[in-house]
Amino acid sequence: MAGNEKDPTGPIRQKASDYPGVVEGTSCTQSSFKVGKKAFLYIGMQGGRYKAMFKLQDSIPEAAELAETDPTSYEVGKFGWVTARFSADDPMPKTLWEKWLDESYAQSAVTKTGKKATKK
Repeated sequence: MAGNEKDPTGPIRQKASDYPGVVEGTSCTQSSFKVGKKAFLYIGMQGGRYKAMFKLQDSIPEAAELAETDPTSYEVGKFGWVTARFSADDPMPKTLWEKWLDESYAQSAVTKTGKKATKK
């Protein structure tokens, strides 16, 4: 699916792959992106729509507001995981997924000194 021109997850996957130290794998039926042993993005198809899960902290209030106004597209889960569901015709807004992806990567990319890694 990632090679399909209509697949709106392509740019998200590309940006996730571009961060330092990232390994792409699979988890169940979705792609997973990890830095070290910590996942920061799960992405793929589910139920005829695309799904992306981000590990957030600072953006949880924003995600909760989106989930309240559009519960079929956004969901705040446990432990800071936020799920976005979208389609090729109605993709996730680029400014939103870029912000959430940067935050999610930074949450997971903690250096040995305990400091969060800087974004690329």
